[in-house]
Amino acid sequence: QAQLVESGGGLVQAGGSLRLSCAASGRTVSSRAMGWFRQAPGKEREFVARITWDFGSTYYADSVKGRFTISKDNTKNTVYLQMNSLKPEDTAVYYCAAGTSGGAGRDEYTYWGQGTQVTVSS
Repeated sequence: QAQLVESGGGLVQAGGSLRLSCAASGRTVSSRAMGWFRQAPGKEREFVARITWDFGSTYYADSVKGRFTISKDNTKNTVYLQMNSLKPEDTAVYYCAAGTSGGAGRDEYTYWGQGTQVTVSS
């Protein structure tokens, strides 16, 4: 059974920080890459960042580059998203995803978590 479980969302003031976690189990651990996406109300789900399990290669959306950091712990099958200098426009439901190609497109990811809400107040 493939499962991704996110945690760490919440309410934070602008300029603050949050760290999201995504625990992978089952078939998801054989995926090449793990990604974070987000979806704000009325908007499409968009790519945030991704990391590969093998060499830890990372890639970020321009909107979060320099503020967010994706990392992994292979021993725990867990991926993290450290979010600093948060802005109100970062408010969204954040989803963890597992895929084989490691790109930025939603269709490149097979397994998805249930999402965790991040709200940034101004």
